[in-house]
Amino acid sequence: MEAAVDPSVTARRRVASWSLGVAFALMIAFFIVAPFVVYPIFVMKVLCFALFACAFNLLIGYVGLVSFGHALFFGWASYVTAHTAKVWGWSPELAIVGGTAAAAVLGIVAGGLAIRRQGIYFAMITLALAQMMYFFALQAKFTGGEDGIQAIPRGRLFGLFSLSNEMTMYLFVLVVVLAAFILIYRVVNSPFGEVLKAIRENEQRAISLGYKTERYKLVAFVLSATLSGLAGSIKSLVFQLASLTDVHWTMSGEVLLMTLLGGLGTLFGPVVGAFVIVTMENYLAPFGQWVLVIQGGIFVFCVLVFRRGILGELAYALRVQL
Repeated sequence: MEAAVDPSVTARRRVASWSLGVAFALMIAFFIVAPFVVYPIFVMKVLCFALFACAFNLLIGYVGLVSFGHALFFGWASYVTAHTAKVWGWSPELAIVGGTAAAAVLGIVAGGLAIRRQGIYFAMITLALAQMMYFFALQAKFTGGEDGIQAIPRGRLFGLFSLSNEMTMYLFVLVVVLAAFILIYRVVNSPFGEVLKAIRENEQRAISLGYKTERYKLVAFVLSATLSGLAGSIKSLVFQLASLTDVHWTMSGEVLLMTLLGGLGTLFGPVVGAFVIVTMENYLAPFGQWVLVIQGGIFVFCVLVFRRGILGELAYALRVQL
Protein backbone atom coordinates (compact mmCIF):
# COMPACT_ATOMS: atom_id res chain seq x y z
CA MET A 1 0.00 0.00 0.00
CA GLU A 2 1.50 3.32 -1.07
CA ALA A 3 1.89 6.11 1.46
CA ALA A 4 -0.32 9.15 0.91
CA VAL A 5 1.42 12.24 -0.38
CA ASP A 6 0.72 15.51 1.39
CA PRO A 7 -1.20 17.75 -1.08
CA SER A 8 0.72 20.81 0.15
CA VAL A 9 4.03 19.14 -0.75
CA THR A 10 2.74 18.30 -4.21
CA ALA A 11 1.56 21.89 -4.67
CA ARG A 12 4.96 23.29 -3.64
CA ARG A 13 6.75 20.99 -6.06
CA ARG A 14 4.42 22.05 -8.85
CA VAL A 15 5.01 25.74 -8.11
CA ALA A 16 8.79 25.17 -7.94
CA SER A 17 8.82 23.36 -11.28
CA TRP A 18 6.69 26.09 -12.85
CA SER A 19 8.86 28.94 -11.53
CA LEU A 20 12.11 27.26 -12.62
CA GLY A 21 10.66 26.52 -16.06
CA VAL A 22 9.57 30.12 -16.55
CA ALA A 23 12.94 31.45 -15.33
CA PHE A 24 14.82 29.10 -17.67
CA ALA A 25 12.65 30.13 -20.64
CA LEU A 26 13.22 33.82 -19.86
CA MET A 27 16.98 33.25 -19.61
CA ILE A 28 17.09 31.47 -22.97
CA ALA A 29 14.97 34.21 -24.58
CA PHE A 30 17.27 36.89 -23.17
CA PHE A 31 20.45 35.27 -24.47
CA ILE A 32 18.88 34.65 -27.90
CA VAL A 33 17.93 38.31 -28.29
CA ALA A 34 20.99 39.84 -26.53
CA PRO A 35 23.58 39.52 -29.36
CA PHE A 36 21.31 41.49 -31.68
CA VAL A 37 21.08 44.34 -29.15
CA VAL A 38 24.62 44.56 -27.75
CA TYR A 39 28.01 43.29 -28.91
CA PRO A 40 28.14 39.44 -29.04
CA ILE A 41 31.59 39.48 -27.42
CA PHE A 42 30.09 41.21 -24.37
CA VAL A 43 27.30 38.64 -24.05
CA MET A 44 29.81 35.80 -24.45
CA LYS A 45 31.80 37.26 -21.57
CA VAL A 46 28.63 37.30 -19.47
CA LEU A 47 27.97 33.65 -20.39
CA CYS A 48 31.50 32.55 -19.48
CA PHE A 49 31.40 34.25 -16.10
CA ALA A 50 27.83 33.08 -15.50
CA LEU A 51 29.03 29.49 -15.89
CA PHE A 52 32.01 30.20 -13.64
CA ALA A 53 29.72 31.67 -10.96
CA CYS A 54 27.25 28.77 -11.23
CA ALA A 55 30.11 26.30 -10.80
CA PHE A 56 31.36 28.21 -7.76
CA ASN A 57 27.82 28.39 -6.37
CA LEU A 58 27.59 24.59 -6.55
CA LEU A 59 30.32 24.48 -3.90
CA ILE A 60 29.53 27.45 -1.69
CA GLY A 61 25.75 27.55 -2.10
CA TYR A 62 24.91 23.85 -1.89
CA VAL A 63 27.79 22.39 0.15
CA GLY A 64 28.67 25.41 2.27
CA LEU A 65 32.39 25.37 1.41
CA VAL A 66 34.00 28.76 0.76
CA SER A 67 36.90 28.56 -1.69
CA PHE A 68 39.26 31.48 -2.26
CA GLY A 69 41.17 29.62 -4.96
CA HIS A 70 38.77 28.90 -7.82
CA ALA A 71 40.87 31.09 -10.11
CA LEU A 72 43.28 28.13 -10.06
CA PHE A 73 40.88 26.01 -12.14
CA PHE A 74 39.51 28.82 -14.28
CA GLY A 75 42.93 30.21 -15.17
CA TRP A 76 44.87 27.00 -15.71
CA ALA A 77 42.14 25.56 -17.92
CA SER A 78 42.44 28.76 -19.93
CA TYR A 79 46.22 28.29 -20.25
CA VAL A 80 45.97 24.62 -21.25
CA THR A 81 43.29 25.34 -23.86
CA ALA A 82 45.32 28.24 -25.24
CA HIS A 83 48.56 26.24 -25.40
CA THR A 84 47.02 23.16 -27.00
CA ALA A 85 45.13 25.22 -29.57
CA LYS A 86 47.99 27.54 -30.54
CA VAL A 87 51.14 25.46 -30.09
CA TRP A 88 49.92 21.90 -30.57
CA GLY A 89 47.29 22.79 -33.15
CA TRP A 90 44.41 21.00 -31.47
CA SER A 91 40.88 21.61 -32.72
CA PRO A 92 38.76 23.87 -30.47
CA GLU A 93 36.65 21.04 -29.06
CA LEU A 94 39.74 19.00 -28.13
CA ALA A 95 41.46 22.05 -26.67
CA ILE A 96 38.42 22.74 -24.48
CA VAL A 97 38.30 19.10 -23.37
CA GLY A 98 42.02 19.29 -22.54
CA GLY A 99 41.61 22.44 -20.48
CA THR A 100 38.57 21.09 -18.67
CA ALA A 101 40.38 17.81 -17.92
CA ALA A 102 43.35 19.77 -16.53
CA ALA A 103 40.97 21.64 -14.21
CA ALA A 104 39.46 18.32 -13.08
CA VAL A 105 42.91 16.92 -12.23
CA LEU A 106 43.80 20.10 -10.32
CA GLY A 107 40.45 19.81 -8.54
CA ILE A 108 41.24 16.26 -7.43
CA VAL A 109 44.64 17.33 -6.08
CA ALA A 110 43.45 20.54 -4.41
CA GLY A 111 40.30 18.89 -3.07
CA GLY A 112 42.24 15.94 -1.68
CA LEU A 113 44.46 18.34 0.26
CA ALA A 114 41.81 20.79 1.45
CA ILE A 115 38.58 18.85 1.89
CA ARG A 116 39.43 17.52 5.37
CA ARG A 117 39.43 21.08 6.70
CA GLN A 118 36.46 23.36 7.23
CA GLY A 119 35.72 27.07 7.44
CA ILE A 120 38.59 29.51 7.21
CA TYR A 121 41.18 26.70 7.13
CA PHE A 122 39.64 25.23 3.98
CA ALA A 123 39.49 28.69 2.38
CA MET A 124 43.12 29.46 3.25
CA ILE A 125 44.38 26.15 1.83
CA THR A 126 42.60 26.76 -1.47
CA LEU A 127 43.98 30.31 -1.58
CA ALA A 128 47.52 29.09 -0.87
CA LEU A 129 47.35 26.46 -3.63
CA ALA A 130 45.97 29.00 -6.09
CA GLN A 131 48.71 31.52 -5.30
CA MET A 132 51.39 28.84 -5.62
CA MET A 133 50.13 28.02 -9.13
CA TYR A 134 49.86 31.73 -9.93
CA PHE A 135 53.58 32.24 -9.30
CA PHE A 136 54.32 29.12 -11.31
CA ALA A 137 52.32 30.61 -14.21
CA LEU A 138 54.31 33.82 -13.82
CA GLN A 139 57.64 31.98 -14.22
CA ALA A 140 56.75 29.19 -16.67
CA LYS A 141 57.80 29.69 -20.29
CA PHE A 142 54.80 28.08 -21.97
CA THR A 143 52.35 30.48 -20.23
CA GLY A 144 54.05 33.55 -21.69
CA GLY A 145 54.65 35.09 -18.26
CA GLU A 146 53.22 38.60 -17.95
CA ASP A 147 52.36 38.66 -21.66
CA GLY A 148 50.22 35.54 -21.49
CA ILE A 149 49.27 33.52 -24.55
CA GLN A 150 47.89 35.80 -27.24
CA ALA A 151 46.32 35.40 -30.69
CA ILE A 152 44.82 32.00 -29.88
CA PRO A 153 43.23 30.54 -33.02
CA ARG A 154 39.56 29.68 -32.63
CA GLY A 155 39.78 27.07 -35.38
CA ARG A 156 36.93 25.09 -36.87
CA LEU A 157 34.50 23.25 -34.61
CA PHE A 158 34.52 19.52 -35.53
CA GLY A 159 36.28 20.62 -38.74
CA LEU A 160 33.03 22.08 -40.06
CA PHE A 161 32.10 25.38 -38.40
CA SER A 162 34.50 28.32 -38.32
CA LEU A 163 34.49 29.89 -34.87
CA SER A 164 36.06 33.03 -36.34
CA ASN A 165 32.50 34.05 -37.15
CA GLU A 166 31.14 35.89 -34.10
CA MET A 167 27.61 34.46 -34.29
CA THR A 168 28.88 30.90 -34.76
CA MET A 169 31.14 31.33 -31.76
CA TYR A 170 28.24 32.82 -29.79
CA LEU A 171 25.91 29.92 -30.55
CA PHE A 172 28.62 27.44 -29.56
CA VAL A 173 29.22 29.23 -26.23
CA LEU A 174 25.47 29.48 -25.57
CA VAL A 175 24.89 25.77 -26.18
CA VAL A 176 27.81 24.71 -23.95
CA VAL A 177 26.81 27.03 -21.11
CA LEU A 178 23.15 25.96 -21.24
CA ALA A 179 24.19 22.29 -21.24
CA ALA A 180 26.42 22.89 -18.19
CA PHE A 181 23.59 24.80 -16.49
CA ILE A 182 21.20 21.88 -17.02
CA LEU A 183 23.84 19.52 -15.62
CA ILE A 184 24.12 21.67 -12.48
CA TYR A 185 20.32 21.67 -12.16
CA ARG A 186 20.22 17.87 -12.40
CA VAL A 187 23.00 17.49 -9.83
CA VAL A 188 21.37 19.88 -7.36
CA ASN A 189 17.97 18.15 -7.64
CA SER A 190 19.31 14.59 -7.56
CA PRO A 191 19.67 12.37 -4.45
CA PHE A 192 23.36 13.33 -4.50
CA GLY A 193 22.37 17.00 -4.38
CA GLU A 194 20.04 16.38 -1.44
CA VAL A 195 22.93 14.84 0.48
CA LEU A 196 25.04 17.93 -0.30
CA LYS A 197 22.30 20.15 1.13
CA ALA A 198 22.13 17.94 4.21
CA ILE A 199 25.90 18.34 4.68
CA ARG A 200 25.53 22.11 4.32
CA GLU A 201 22.81 22.27 6.97
CA ASN A 202 24.29 19.82 9.48
CA GLU A 203 27.30 17.71 8.56
CA GLN A 204 27.42 15.84 11.86
CA ARG A 205 23.84 14.68 11.41
CA ALA A 206 24.63 13.54 7.87
CA ILE A 207 27.58 11.54 9.25
CA SER A 208 25.34 9.98 11.89
CA LEU A 209 23.02 8.81 9.09
CA GLY A 210 25.91 6.89 7.55
CA TYR A 211 27.01 9.23 4.76
CA LYS A 212 30.72 9.51 3.97
CA THR A 213 30.59 13.29 3.85
CA GLU A 214 34.22 13.79 2.82
CA ARG A 215 33.62 11.75 -0.33
CA TYR A 216 30.51 13.74 -1.20
CA LYS A 217 32.33 17.03 -0.64
CA LEU A 218 35.29 15.89 -2.72
CA VAL A 219 33.05 14.92 -5.65
CA ALA A 220 31.24 18.28 -5.41
CA PHE A 221 34.59 20.10 -5.27
CA VAL A 222 35.94 18.29 -8.34
CA LEU A 223 32.70 18.89 -10.26
CA SER A 224 32.82 22.59 -9.36
CA ALA A 225 36.48 22.78 -10.42
CA THR A 226 35.74 20.98 -13.71
CA LEU A 227 32.90 23.32 -14.65
CA SER A 228 35.03 26.31 -13.65
CA GLY A 229 37.70 24.97 -16.00
CA LEU A 230 35.12 24.65 -18.77
CA ALA A 231 34.26 28.32 -18.30
CA GLY A 232 37.94 29.29 -18.42
CA SER A 233 38.56 27.19 -21.54
CA ILE A 234 35.69 28.82 -23.43
CA LYS A 235 36.76 32.27 -22.25
CA SER A 236 40.29 31.81 -23.66
CA LEU A 237 38.85 31.04 -27.11
CA VAL A 238 36.31 33.87 -26.96
CA PHE A 239 38.96 36.51 -26.20
CA GLN A 240 41.82 34.60 -27.87
CA LEU A 241 43.86 35.33 -24.77
CA ALA A 242 45.02 33.56 -21.62
CA SER A 243 46.70 35.84 -19.08
CA LEU A 244 47.77 36.10 -15.46
CA THR A 245 44.51 37.90 -14.66
CA ASP A 246 42.72 34.56 -15.02
CA VAL A 247 44.78 32.90 -12.26
CA HIS A 248 45.12 35.88 -9.92
CA TRP A 249 43.39 35.78 -6.52
CA THR A 250 41.21 38.73 -7.51
CA MET A 251 39.44 36.45 -10.00
CA SER A 252 38.43 34.21 -7.10
CA GLY A 253 37.13 37.27 -5.26
CA GLU A 254 35.23 38.42 -8.32
CA VAL A 255 33.36 35.13 -8.75
CA LEU A 256 32.53 35.16 -5.03
CA LEU A 257 31.11 38.66 -5.46
CA MET A 258 29.01 37.54 -8.42
CA THR A 259 27.56 34.64 -6.46
CA LEU A 260 26.74 36.68 -3.36
CA LEU A 261 25.28 39.52 -5.39
CA GLY A 262 22.99 37.27 -7.42
CA GLY A 263 21.88 35.02 -4.61
CA LEU A 264 23.70 32.27 -2.74
CA GLY A 265 22.19 28.83 -3.18
CA THR A 266 19.91 29.81 -6.06
CA LEU A 267 20.15 28.36 -9.56
CA PHE A 268 19.77 31.59 -11.52
CA GLY A 269 21.30 33.99 -8.99
CA PRO A 270 24.92 33.58 -10.17
CA VAL A 271 23.81 34.33 -13.74
CA VAL A 272 22.24 37.60 -12.59
CA GLY A 273 25.29 38.42 -10.47
CA ALA A 274 27.65 37.77 -13.38
CA PHE A 275 25.56 39.96 -15.65
CA VAL A 276 25.58 42.84 -13.14
CA ILE A 277 29.34 42.69 -12.46
CA VAL A 278 30.38 42.29 -16.11
CA THR A 279 28.03 45.12 -17.12
CA MET A 280 29.52 47.42 -14.48
CA GLU A 281 33.06 46.56 -15.55
CA ASN A 282 32.20 47.23 -19.18
CA TYR A 283 30.12 50.40 -18.96
CA LEU A 284 31.88 52.00 -16.00
CA ALA A 285 35.33 51.62 -17.61
CA PRO A 286 35.56 55.38 -18.40
CA PHE A 287 35.68 56.05 -14.64
CA GLY A 288 39.08 54.32 -14.41
CA GLN A 289 40.10 53.29 -10.91
CA TRP A 290 36.82 54.64 -9.55
CA VAL A 291 35.14 51.52 -10.93
CA LEU A 292 36.30 49.55 -7.87
CA VAL A 293 34.91 52.21 -5.53
CA ILE A 294 31.58 52.22 -7.36
CA GLN A 295 31.44 48.42 -7.35
CA GLY A 296 32.20 48.38 -3.64
CA GLY A 297 29.43 50.89 -2.95
CA ILE A 298 26.92 48.91 -4.98
CA PHE A 299 27.97 45.69 -3.23
CA VAL A 300 27.54 47.26 0.23
CA PHE A 301 24.13 48.59 -0.81
CA CYS A 302 23.05 45.16 -2.04
CA VAL A 303 24.29 43.45 1.12
CA LEU A 304 22.27 45.86 3.24
CA VAL A 305 19.13 45.87 1.10
CA PHE A 306 19.23 42.44 -0.58
CA ARG A 307 20.60 40.21 2.16
CA ARG A 308 19.72 37.08 0.19
CA GLY A 309 21.09 38.51 -3.05
CA ILE A 310 19.11 40.11 -5.87
CA LEU A 311 17.41 36.94 -7.06
CA GLY A 312 17.28 35.45 -3.58
CA GLU A 313 15.18 38.38 -2.34
CA LEU A 314 12.95 38.15 -5.41
CA ALA A 315 12.38 34.42 -4.86
CA TYR A 316 11.64 35.02 -1.17
CA ALA A 317 9.16 37.81 -1.95
CA LEU A 318 7.33 35.72 -4.58
CA ARG A 319 7.58 32.50 -2.50
CA VAL A 320 9.03 30.63 -5.47
CA GLN A 321 12.22 28.70 -6.17
CA LEU A 322 14.76 30.36 -8.45
